[in-house]
Amino acid sequence: MRSDSIAAQLLDETALTLEELAHACGVEPDWVIQHVRAGVLGDNVEVELTQWRFGGSELGRARRLLRIEQDFDANEDLAALVVDLGDEIRRLRARLAVLGAR
Repeated sequence: MRSDSIAAQLLDETALTLEELAHACGVEPDWVIQHVRAGVLGDNVEVELTQWRFGGSELGRARRLLRIEQDFDANEDLAALVVDLGDEIRRLRARLAVLGAR
């Protein structure tokens, strides 16, 4: 269990390049570029492409976006909405758990 938390912590501190993120998701870099420019992944639009960096949370989001797109043949906007709603549900459940513990 401890090694899992250490790996997660290191990943959160890691900055992946465009190519590394694409490789980790099993997609072409163009897929990542398209999603960044659409505003559903990362916040690198104003930065030169070669300088784009992605953290662990963006890797997880990219994988969730890809899974929704593939499993449900969804476009990037619909996939982003589903991922956003899932993230919000997790945040609300965590908040409820904290409030319920009081």
